[in-house]
Amino acid sequence: MKPLIYQVLPRLFGNLKGKNVVNGSISQNGCGKMSYFSDENLERIKDFGYTHIWLTGMLAHASATDYTRYGIPKDNPDVVKGKAGSPYAIRDYYDIDPDLALNPAERMKEFEALLKRCHAAGLKVVLDFVPNHVARGYRSTTKPEGVRDLGQDDRTDVFFDPDNNFYYLPGETLHTENFLQGRASDYLERPARATGNDCFHAYPSQNDWYETVKLNYGVDYSTCRTRFFPTVEEQEMKPDCAVPDTWKKMTDILLYWSAKGIDAFRCDMAEMVPVEFWHYATKRVKAAHPELLFIAEVYNPAEYRNYIYQGGFDYLYNKVGLYDTLKQVVRQEQSAAALTGEWQHIDDIRDHMLNFLENHDEQRIASPFFAGEPMKALPAFIVSALMDKSAVMLYAGQELGEKGMDGEGFSGCDGRTTIFDYWTVDAYRKWAEGEAEFNEDEAKLYNAYRNIMQLCRDNEIVREGNFYDLMYVNYDHRESFNPDRQYAFIRSYRKQALLIVVNFDESPRNVSLKVPAHAFEFLQIKAGQKNALDVLSNTRQRFNLQPDELFNIQLPAYGAAVLKI
Repeated sequence: MKPLIYQVLPRLFGNLKGKNVVNGSISQNGCGKMSYFSDENLERIKDFGYTHIWLTGMLAHASATDYTRYGIPKDNPDVVKGKAGSPYAIRDYYDIDPDLALNPAERMKEFEALLKRCHAAGLKVVLDFVPNHVARGYRSTTKPEGVRDLGQDDRTDVFFDPDNNFYYLPGETLHTENFLQGRASDYLERPARATGNDCFHAYPSQNDWYETVKLNYGVDYSTCRTRFFPTVEEQEMKPDCAVPDTWKKMTDILLYWSAKGIDAFRCDMAEMVPVEFWHYATKRVKAAHPELLFIAEVYNPAEYRNYIYQGGFDYLYNKVGLYDTLKQVVRQEQSAAALTGEWQHIDDIRDHMLNFLENHDEQRIASPFFAGEPMKALPAFIVSALMDKSAVMLYAGQELGEKGMDGEGFSGCDGRTTIFDYWTVDAYRKWAEGEAEFNEDEAKLYNAYRNIMQLCRDNEIVREGNFYDLMYVNYDHRESFNPDRQYAFIRSYRKQALLIVVNFDESPRNVSLKVPAHAFEFLQIKAGQKNALDVLSNTRQRFNLQPDELFNIQLPAYGAAVLKI
C-alpha cells in the first residue's frame, strides 16, 4: 500500500464567505463545517487520486469562542493563540470541536456522519493525536463514564510523581507577563504547570507553547531525565507490567477513536514522548484494529528506527532529509545530486517515510519564503511522490498555488496558512468554485498534481517497484546532463519499468543519459529501440536504450519525463 494523503483543515477549507477581518471573530469571519464534506466534494477528493484524508483540527481545542450554552467550559483568551485557537491545544480529547458543527449540540453525530461519508467515498480518515501537551484549560466534559480526567488525581505539591499527569511548580504562580508583553491578565494558575515545549519554569515567553501544558509520561526532568517506566524488553517479558497513569489514559483515548472507525493517527511531536509509551500504545491499538496506521511527526533522524521498530509506527515525517533537501534544490541552494545521499541515509526504512512539500507547519511553495512560484516545485513533488513506496501527502491549496501571504491576525504574513485564526483562504474558495473557474495557470498546476497523484494510485510500478538511482553514472558529461539541476532514476516491477528524469531548471532541456549494465540486470530491463510513453504527458519519446551508452531525453521546464520502458 502507498497511502496518498490530502491534508485539510476543515475550519478553513469549507469557509467561503468570511469577511477576513484581521483578528476577526467567528461571527465576522465564519468557519468551515463538517457538512461541507458532502458526498460530491469527497468524490472530487477521491477522484484526484487520494486514498486518505487528514482532517486536521477535529478534536475540541481551546478557542476564544464562547460555547458555554452547550455545556462547554469557556477558555480564558489570555492562554489561547488567536481567536480560533491552535488545533494542537486540546481542550477535550473525547470531543469534537464545536466550531465545525452546524449544530454544536450534535457535533459528535455530525462527525460520525462525516466519517461514514468518507468511507462511502472510498477515503480512509486520518485524525490528529496530540500526546505531548494539552490546553491549559483542559477539562473533558464528554469523557466516557468511569474515566478519570487528566490531572484529576495528581499530587500538586511535587514537581514530579510517576503517576501524575502533569508537572507542577509547587508554590509558584504561572507568570503571563512575558507572553502577554506586560498586559495584565485575570488568568490564574497556581501551582504553575510545565509548558508543552519542555519549559519547566513559571515564566514562558511568546516563543514558548505557552497555551499548553506538558504531559508526564514518567520522565523526571529534575533528575537528568530519570525514567519510571518499563523498557520495551520488560514489556515484552511481562505484558501486564505496571505503567504510568498517563500511558493508560492516552491509550484509552486512542482506543476510543479507533472504535469509531478512524483509519490512521497522525501523532503530533511524537518524539517528545518516550518510544516505550508508543510500543505500549500501538501494540494495544493494533491488536484491536490491525489495519490502523500510525504516522509520527519525528524530526531526529537518529531516532527514526527506534520509532519504527520499537514504537510501532508505520510512517514518519521525511522532513529532516528529503523535504529540506528538495526545498534547497528548488531554491538553487543545493545540487540535485544531493538527493542521492538523502535516500541512502534511510535506505533500509524508506518505505516507512511520509514525503511532502507542504503541511500546516511549513511555508507555502508559492510564497516568497519558499519558491515564489508554484510551478518551480513541481519537479520536487515528482521526486517525492515517485521515487519510492513511501506515503505521499499534499496540503489543501498546494494544487492551486496558495501563497499563504495573508496576515490573518495571530498568524502574520509568514508564508503559512493560519492555524490560529478564522479566515477565508483564496485557494479554498477557488477549489469550491470548480475547475471551470480556474485560470490557465491554476488549471495547469491542478492537472499536473492530479496526474501525479493518480499515477501514484494507479501504477503498480510506483506503488510496488524497486528503485535504482542513475546519478552515479551521469556525472561525466555535464555538457549534456547537469546533475545540479537534473535528477534521474528508474523504478521497476515485474519486468516493467519507469525511467524518470526530473528537470529543476526554468528552461526545457535536451539531456543525454546513461543507464549502466548493472541496472539492466538488476531491474530486468531489455535493451533496444524504445518508443516510450510518457505517462504524465501522454506523449512518446523514441531512443535506443543500450548498456552504458548515452541517449537523449526531452525535458520540459520545471517538469519531468516519466517514461514507461
